[in-house]
Amino acid sequence: MKTIKAFSLAAVAALSMLSAASFAQTVSVTSSTLDGAEAKIAAQAQEQGAQYKITEANTNNRVHMTAELYK
Repeated sequence: MKTIKAFSLAAVAALSMLSAASFAQTVSVTSSTLDGAEAKIAAQAQEQGAQYKITEANTNNRVHMTAELYK
C-alpha cells in the first residue's frame, strides 16, 4: 500500500510540474536601447498574463534580448 501511495504522489508531482512547464515560452525582441527591449518583453508578458525573466541581452549596433515568460 505504501508503494501505491508513493507512486501516486510522484505521479501527481510530475504532472503538476508538467502543466507549469508547458506554459514556459521564450521570446526575443530587438530595439535600439535596453529599456526599449525590456519594455517590449514586458508588454508581451502582460498581454499573456505572465511574468518574465531576461535570459540574455546583447548590444552591438542594436539590442537583442531574450526572455522566458512563465505563469
